[in-house]
Amino acid sequence: MLENLTKYAIIVAGGIGSRMGSNIPKQYLTLRGQPIFIHSIKAFLNADPYIKIILVVSNEFQKNAQQYIKEFLLTEEQKRIEITIGGETRFHSVNNGLQCIHKQGIVAIHDAVRCLVSSKMINNCYYQAQLLGSAIPAVTATDSIRIADKNENHAIDRSTIKIIQTPQTFKTDLILKAFKSDYNNNFTDEASVVEFIGEKVHLIDGDYNNIKITRPLDLIIAENILGNE
Repeated sequence: MLENLTKYAIIVAGGIGSRMGSNIPKQYLTLRGQPIFIHSIKAFLNADPYIKIILVVSNEFQKNAQQYIKEFLLTEEQKRIEITIGGETRFHSVNNGLQCIHKQGIVAIHDAVRCLVSSKMINNCYYQAQLLGSAIPAVTATDSIRIADKNENHAIDRSTIKIIQTPQTFKTDLILKAFKSDYNNNFTDEASVVEFIGEKVHLIDGDYNNIKITRPLDLIIAENILGNE
């Protein structure tokens, strides 16, 4: 039987989102009448009534985030959210979020712009992380893949290529230990930080609908997915 550990969710909403071509960061764009990051918060709030949310935002948009939380979330839901300020890179932003954790448990680290994440995936990530120490959702590539090196390129078996998603979920003692490392440019996500200290990360089944809102087309796709739920 699994322990009843404290569950945290660090939702990273401090990015600029330059590829969206918007005047504001993409996490604050509206999707079905609500900012994208609010959809992500609600996904975790609805998945489990005991998840504690740590929202990481840029200093510039802190007031905006606070305003939207008051506007779109119930008072009881607001009490489950703590806001902290992001850093220079994702690594530093996540590290700032981790400093808000003071009890042993399980922490899911999630992109604020993956607003279609399901309760099923969220709960499975917590469950598998408690069993294995980590749970990294991933889907298999569906496009043809080629490796390009200078003037050469060659095809590889796409079934071996995994596209990594969030929430990347870990036991708190593991991820806190990993984030004591000094930053380097090879840290592209939390799993790479954990691997850096010699720990194995465990992949679990992701969800093709769990898309990351990056470009204008992604907003249209997300609208359609939400419309079919």
